Amino acid sequence: AMTAIRVPIRVKPGASRTRVGGSLAERLVVAVCSQAVDGKATEAALKAVAEAIGVKRRDVTLVTGATARDKVVEIEGDVSEIRTAIDRLMLA
Repeated sequence: AMTAIRVPIRVKPGASRTRVGGSLAERLVVAVCSQAVDGKATEAALKAVAEAIGVKRRDVTLVTGATARDKVVEIEGDVSEIRTAIDRLMLA
């Protein structure tokens, strides 16, 4: 069953390396090297989330939070697989 789920994330720009893992206030933490300038951190975060979950970049879209660190993304794909991946990453 292909559908989509929304996932709240917290982006941490300017990190020494890109890392998707851990949680903060029930949000998946996404650390990216990019600075929060001209949407670079947002794009880096969406790409990192896609890679971490195992979906294509085009399957991850920003729902809210274009200019904020707290964002909501929508991920298209097998919902049970995505949920399992998210749960694992939030404990990482």
